[in-house]
Amino acid sequence: MREDVRAARRRDPAARTNLEVALLYPGLHAIWAHRLWHRLWRWNLRFPARVGSQLTRWLTGIEIHPAARIGRRFFIDHGMGVVIGETAEIGDDVMLYHGVTLGGRGPSHGKRHPTLDDGVAVGAGAKILGPIRVGARSVVGANAVVTKNSPSDSVLVGVPAKPRPRREDESTRALLAAPDYVI
Repeated sequence: MREDVRAARRRDPAARTNLEVALLYPGLHAIWAHRLWHRLWRWNLRFPARVGSQLTRWLTGIEIHPAARIGRRFFIDHGMGVVIGETAEIGDDVMLYHGVTLGGRGPSHGKRHPTLDDGVAVGAGAKILGPIRVGARSVVGANAVVTKNSPSDSVLVGVPAKPRPRREDESTRALLAAPDYVI
């Protein structure tokens, strides 16, 4: 939990104290609850896990399926309207803003949700759909719709999103705030 609080303070310039972050950040509450529901899911206590995830959704506005796999230092900033599907996989040091959907495509069983590699940042309102992979350290612009795999260190913008290589001098925070990457 301390690691999560430190990650939130590192990524959110508005965060003032550890206590404030721990008590008032719904993204952290959703992640902490998800860890419990995910454990129940792995123990084959599927119904209680689903009930718990729905309770968390009602309390935080963030829906995370209990089967989703989430890495360390994951941060959801603001959070309202975030949806993370059943077969989604999220690496370490990933950040999502409000309104992001990691959704499935089609009615098939098996892997149907995206994988976000380590260090990915996803702007507000972006939709990442299907069993695709967003490469490490990539940035997805606000309101982008990603439906195809992308390489590491890329910037994805547009509908449908098109990747371009990320330049060495581009910071994640600057990319997510730049008007060029908002549609």
